[in-house]
Amino acid sequence: MRRSLRELAELVGGELSGSPDAQILGAADIVDAEEGDIVFAETPKLLEEALRSKASAIIAYIGAGDSGKAVITVENPRYAFAKILGEFSPAKERRTGIHPSSIISPEAVIGENHSIGANVCVGKNAVIGKNAFIYPFVYLGENVRIGDDCTLYPFVTILDDVSLGDRVTIHSGAVIGSDGFGFTRVGDQHFKMPHVGSIVIGDDVEIGANVTIDKARTGKTEIGRGTKIDNLVHIAHNVKVGENCILVAQTGISGSVKIGDRVILAGQSGVKDHLTVGDDAIVCARAGVIGNIGAGEFVSGFPARDHKEQLRIQAAQQRVPGLLRTIKDLEKRVKELEDRTK
Repeated sequence: MRRSLRELAELVGGELSGSPDAQILGAADIVDAEEGDIVFAETPKLLEEALRSKASAIIAYIGAGDSGKAVITVENPRYAFAKILGEFSPAKERRTGIHPSSIISPEAVIGENHSIGANVCVGKNAVIGKNAFIYPFVYLGENVRIGDDCTLYPFVTILDDVSLGDRVTIHSGAVIGSDGFGFTRVGDQHFKMPHVGSIVIGDDVEIGANVTIDKARTGKTEIGRGTKIDNLVHIAHNVKVGENCILVAQTGISGSVKIGDRVILAGQSGVKDHLTVGDDAIVCARAGVIGNIGAGEFVSGFPARDHKEQLRIQAAQQRVPGLLRTIKDLEKRVKELEDRTK
């Protein structure tokens, strides 16, 4: 596959410096680039590395200046590079229709232009929108609603009463709609609390591999439009996640938590049950949230606190060994003075 620099510049709406007819053969990271590749550089440091690389062209930030290579300047080089990567990615083979090994309830409704792979199971009263791309070994329970243009990768399990919006992507091994972890103590035993609620997932959500999202005890567990969930994230029952959030790998959210819009929960962070995290908050990696987080707050550590305060605490902790040595030395001097006065 080949694309001219003129075509790529038009694709990303950028300004081209270099031969418009030069042919690009692929897109690559700077360290892997070969002649014929295009790379991206969003900082001056990366631009220097790109100029030293074997790449034939660079997607760079506005104001990057002239160089010895062809450059397409744009406002957002990372976004532009993503569009170019898509241009060079081979289209997945798509065979419309239903594989004969699949089991589809006669009461299910399936939209046009669908592709349903081998050994897919679709339950009673399920509704699948148009242009669905469902890979082999997917399970869809009763009363499931799948919007238009959704992609479900192999071994996705969607249990009863789950609703997906349009353009939702779910990666392999995800389980959507399992019971929440709810028990009540009766004597010395644990009595299981029934979970009879549902899950509602908005448009343009992407859910990573081996994610688990629990259905509500009553009511709904909700994932807002445009939210992106990394692999191995757990979202408990009755959680409400806002729009355009980022939940990074191994994050855990306990029951009945309310997450605002555009929140970032970094890797291995955790949120205690029944808390609220405000809009635009950022929770750093491995932070443990045990109290409400306000809108726009930037927190880290355990327990999670203002990031600057946490950095001061960490700096103070680094001084502890030296302070202990000082105390020991002072104790020794005091003892020597006491011995002299006896």
